[in-house]
Amino acid sequence: MKEWKIKQEVYHRLNTTHKDTLIDKEISLIWEEKDIVNWAIRHWNEKVDRFVYPAKSYCVAICYAKWIERDYGDNFYELLNDPMLLYGNDDYFEVYDKAPHIYDKIISAYPKDENSGMIPDIRGYYEKEIKYDTGININNINKEI
Repeated sequence: MKEWKIKQEVYHRLNTTHKDTLIDKEISLIWEEKDIVNWAIRHWNEKVDRFVYPAKSYCVAICYAKWIERDYGDNFYELLNDPMLLYGNDDYFEVYDKAPHIYDKIISAYPKDENSGMIPDIRGYYEKEIKYDTGININNINKEI
């Protein structure tokens, strides 16, 4: 099993409640491709005042795939095609192969400055979840698997 997946699994088993759940949040659903693309890009460039799906799902998935590729060496597009990239916690997440035309437009607008918009918030969740310090020697686990 990949190191980041082990860390993600341990994190979710130990942390059953999350600050970003949708239980008490206002959400909007949009289905027009141009709106999805525009809202996903807005998430990167400004602090949005509501959860707009599936735009937020695309935004988060692309961020996670970029950072996992950078931190662990996995292939960006293979990550986007992993249905468990977001741990199955996002009902609106679609893999890349189901919507490449949408993903490609959003990916092409990824900002060079990762300190804008919602990116720092997404990065904070990523750091907790994917870079989680398990205290476990991952190499020993992989030898046993």
